[in-house]
Amino acid sequence: MTRRGAGNWAEASAPEAPEIDVLVPFAGRASALAVTLAGLAAQDDPPFRVIVSDQSLGGEVEDPAVQAMLRVLRAQGRAAEVIPHLPRRGMAEQRDFLLQVSSAPRVFYLDDDIWLEPGALSRLDAALTRFGGGFVGYAPQGLSYLGESRPHERAALEFWDHRVLPERVRPGTTAFERWPLHNAANLAHAALEHRVPAQQPRAYRIAWVGGCVLYDRARLLAAGGFDFWRELPAHHAGEDVAAEWRVMERDGGAGVLPSGAVHLEAPTTISDRRVEARDIVFREHAEARREKEGTR
Repeated sequence: MTRRGAGNWAEASAPEAPEIDVLVPFAGRASALAVTLAGLAAQDDPPFRVIVSDQSLGGEVEDPAVQAMLRVLRAQGRAAEVIPHLPRRGMAEQRDFLLQVSSAPRVFYLDDDIWLEPGALSRLDAALTRFGGGFVGYAPQGLSYLGESRPHERAALEFWDHRVLPERVRPGTTAFERWPLHNAANLAHAALEHRVPAQQPRAYRIAWVGGCVLYDRARLLAAGGFDFWRELPAHHAGEDVAAEWRVMERDGGAGVLPSGAVHLEAPTTISDRRVEARDIVFREHAEARREKEGTR
């Protein structure tokens, strides 16, 4: 186990070389970030480093709870750093910045409003090794919806039998219609319905998965990463969708069931969602949609 226990917190040895860089974009939700870091502090192997890109405008990263959890991670033997990164140029640019400062063979994009259950990171890492492809992800669950089962939204659930394969997703395709799978607490209900234990996870086909995604770094870079940020206005949404679709076409990608991620259900920091990154990155779809709307 690479996490140092309380008896060794005062140890002065250097952190192990990370196998995973955990990349956390932050824009001011201090209480949520503290919970996210607490979830990371409950993870064991593989060795990882935490990199927070700080785009807060009021020094929220200095919140006592955030600083305490950074100290816990460091005491456990993790490298944990906060890098100020202003001005804000949109989420795609922030994710691109995090990718450029990373160096581990795998990168884990974890939004600052997600809690991971203990052991979740090691299971996700094992799933990427086992199932292959360019990435695997946990769809964060909204546990306020646990009492609300939506079988009609889970009807599109389809498991990968063995290895993940390349796949093309666009609006209007059957693959795109999988998006409701990740609503509410659908995966929590699916895990129970299909009797999928945490220690024997299954990979399933996705439209995309947001907020909690582990990439093979080389494959993400080969697909272009988030280099399309320069084509986007600062206010946009769906940058993770565009990056994932590019990786999926080359190497494939999958969701992992059961999901070990919980969405904190905090207010979003991205209120202006009029521009979808995928419409610009994949212009053929945007043009076709405009043509269709023009004939109505």
